[in-house]
Amino acid sequence: MKKDTLLGHLGRNPSQHHGTINMPVFRASTIVFPDLETYGSRPADDYKTPRYGIHGTPTTWALEEAVAKMEGGYNAVALCSGLAAIAAALCAFVKTGDHLLVTDSAYGPTRTFCDRQLAGFGVQVEYYDPLIGADIKNLIKTNTKAIFCEAPGSLSFEMQDIPAIAREAHARNIPVLADTTWGTPYFFRSFEHGVDVSIHAGTKYIVGHSDVMLGMIVTNERYWLPVRKTVAEYGYCSSADDCYLALRGFRTIGVRMKQQMANAIKVARWLQQRPEVKRVLYPALESDPGHAIWKRDFEGAASLFAFALHPVSRKQIAAFVNALKLFGIGSSWGGYESLVTAPNIAPLRTATKWNTDNPMIRFHIGLEDPDDLIADVEQAFVRMTNAA
Repeated sequence: MKKDTLLGHLGRNPSQHHGTINMPVFRASTIVFPDLETYGSRPADDYKTPRYGIHGTPTTWALEEAVAKMEGGYNAVALCSGLAAIAAALCAFVKTGDHLLVTDSAYGPTRTFCDRQLAGFGVQVEYYDPLIGADIKNLIKTNTKAIFCEAPGSLSFEMQDIPAIAREAHARNIPVLADTTWGTPYFFRSFEHGVDVSIHAGTKYIVGHSDVMLGMIVTNERYWLPVRKTVAEYGYCSSADDCYLALRGFRTIGVRMKQQMANAIKVARWLQQRPEVKRVLYPALESDPGHAIWKRDFEGAASLFAFALHPVSRKQIAAFVNALKLFGIGSSWGGYESLVTAPNIAPLRTATKWNTDNPMIRFHIGLEDPDDLIADVEQAFVRMTNAA
């Protein structure tokens, strides 16, 4: 079946729940057993049979099944946030004395976790140019235990050649972890491109409605148990109510993402023609340096992108952002509403240098009519010019 059909049917079985279409919410902490023998014979590595609430309930497992099958992975685990998913996934592979390669374009909190927590534990964290491709082989050491990717980059939207990186990693028996929140399980089939562990901030497009904190880790069969055990040992979990809402949001990820992609492309193309804009950073555009890789590996694009302005003052940037009426100023993205931030990328780079002459604006394009969004941005540009 095609993926839009699967979205409506994965992770539910009405015949098991009195004909109800949606998976019910199973809230549980304690699970009781019929006798001591059954309680004592609980398999330690079985995380899909009720044993204790922290390991999940049928509601949790329904979401995990749906996301894993949509992405083409072996299994998945839901956690309390995207950062928790990143932390648990990394900790499943590295320990004191190990070497970890992380893309220089990684999500800011990922860098913070690596620099403060993993480095504090004695892990050697090395950042690499996101455009390195197969040359990653030159950075691999005898104690390299994992390579972490993110495509496109969180703020700067470079496309990584994940298949090329994966070929070099797998030739040395090193797993490839990737933050694939932007691509989602709907637009990026991670495991077909060499990813071993795919990580999502489910808070964003999977939930889709800006009302649930959620992380998801999807793995291939080889790495499922090490990752799942690490999640259990850290005590990470997600609530049945949040998983229910995530599963409900996931049903519509296809129609949402296709519409938001169309909206984003229209706004991005309009921005390309504006005199205030130096360039638009969006792999779905033919002019983007990463467009060929995006077109090769992805089936669509998220509605998150950035653009560089010609030099203006901080006062003018504030005037532009503050003048927007349809764009909320806030972190996160992936919901139905448009958002704006003005990130400073330079301090987040160590392996590469970011040009600070051109201020950056990041847009998340929601489900509003793109013509209304364009009109809103146009009037904000006027405010920016007048603030000079």
